[in-house]
Amino acid sequence: MVPLSVILSILSLVGHVHGVGINYGTLGNNLPPPKKVAQLLQSTLIDSVKIYDTNPAILEAFSNTGIDLIVAVENHHVANISSDTTAADTWFTNHVLPFIPATSVVGIAVGNEYLTANPDQLEANLLVRGMQNLHGALVARGLGRKIKVTTPHSMAVLASSFPPSTSTFATNLVPTMTDIVGFLADTGAPFMINAYPYFAYRDNPGKIDLEYALLGNTSGVHDPKGYVYSNMLDAQIDSVRSAISALGFGNRRVDITVSESGWPSKGDQGEVAATPENARTYNTRLIQRGNSNKGTPMRPKDKIELFVFALFNENKKAGGASERNFGLFNGDGSKVYDVDLSCQFCSNDGAKLGFGEKISGLSRGPSVWCVAKPHAEDDVLQPVLDFCCGAGGVDCREISESGDCFGPDKLHAHASYAMNAYYQMHGRNYWNCDFKGTGLVTFGDPSYGTCHYPQQ
Repeated sequence: MVPLSVILSILSLVGHVHGVGINYGTLGNNLPPPKKVAQLLQSTLIDSVKIYDTNPAILEAFSNTGIDLIVAVENHHVANISSDTTAADTWFTNHVLPFIPATSVVGIAVGNEYLTANPDQLEANLLVRGMQNLHGALVARGLGRKIKVTTPHSMAVLASSFPPSTSTFATNLVPTMTDIVGFLADTGAPFMINAYPYFAYRDNPGKIDLEYALLGNTSGVHDPKGYVYSNMLDAQIDSVRSAISALGFGNRRVDITVSESGWPSKGDQGEVAATPENARTYNTRLIQRGNSNKGTPMRPKDKIELFVFALFNENKKAGGASERNFGLFNGDGSKVYDVDLSCQFCSNDGAKLGFGEKISGLSRGPSVWCVAKPHAEDDVLQPVLDFCCGAGGVDCREISESGDCFGPDKLHAHASYAMNAYYQMHGRNYWNCDFKGTGLVTFGDPSYGTCHYPQQ
C-alpha cells in the first residue's frame, strides 16, 4: 500500500489552474433549473462560475462537479458583515459553510461595483472592513488560503483609462483603493475589474475603431511609453495595472482578473453595434484570449483569468435592452449565436453541442468519469500522470504507443485517461478526482474512436 504521505506529496505538486470562467446571473423568469445549468457546464471548457449571491439551489447544483464557484455578498449585506468578524462569520456559516467542500467555493466577492454603484448611499470604508472581517473569519476556520476575498470594480474607479501607462484611480477613491489593494496584496487575492470595450465604443463610436473594441485590431494603438495594443481589453487591463502601481504597489504581486466582459447581441435604438454578429465575434475572441495564457503588453508573462458575461440573457434585468441581452444563451436554452464552448476530452469527443442537446444528453446516473480540466498545463499534469501510472496503480498500457488511447499523443489526453482509471479504481468519490483542483467529474462519456474510458 502506498503511504498517504507519498500520495499527498505527489499531489501537492499539482497547482490550481483556471481557464475561462462565466458569469451566471439569475435576473430572469424563464431560466433553466440550476442542476441543468451545472450539467451543461460540466461538458464545456468553462471551469469557473461567478454568481451574484449565495443562491442555495446553485451552490447545491454545483456540488461534486469539479467547477469552481465564486459567490457574492450582495451590496446591501456589506454593511452587516463590516460590523465585526462575528457578523462576517455568521454570514459565512449561514450562506456558504453548509455546501463546502462538496461545492468548490474558491472566492467570495464582497459587493459588486460597490464603490461606483450608488456612492451617495454606500460608505466606502464599510467595503474594506467587510472584506477584512470576512477574511478574518475564513482564517479562523482554516480556509483563508482556499477561499479568497475580493471585490469587483467598474472601470469608473479610474480617473482615466488612456493612455494605459498614465492611468490612476479617481482622486476621491485613492484612500479606499490603497486599503483594498494592500489587502489583496497581503492575502493573495486578485483585483477584479469589470471591463467592457462595448460601452466605450458605444459612447465614442467616432473615436474608437470597432475592430479594436472587438479585440481584433492588428495595426495597434500606441501608448507613449512604447506599449502597442491590438485590442481595447488589454489596454483596459493595463490601465488598472498602472493605477495600482501609482498607489505604490508596483513591486508587490497583485493579479488582475477580468470579472466581467462581454458584448450584447441586441440593444436600444442607436446601439448599432449591439448585434449577434458582433457579440459572437467579441466573445469568441474573448474565449480565445482566455485560453491563450498570454499576458498584456505591460506584463506579457502574467496570465489573465477572465469571466465571460454572461451565460444567459436576463429578461428581468433593469436598464436598457442591451443590459438584458449579454447572454450566450436564451432562457429557454437555445443559443443566441454560436460560440464554441466544447472541450475535446470533457465529453462527447469534443462535439459542438447546444444547450438543449447537452441537457438531454446528460443525466445523473451510474455513468460518471473523471478527466483533466481543459486548461491544466503540462508541467502541472505530468506529476499527476506519473503518479497514476506509478504509485497510483493504474494500468496505463492503453496510452502506450501500442494502446488504443495513445492518439492523440498529448499529455492532456493521456492524463485524462489515467486520472479516470484512478478515479474508477478508488470508488468514484469526488475527492478521487480532485488532484488539487485539476480533475473534472463529467457525466458525458469521454471515450472516442477505439479508445474506451473505463467505468465501474
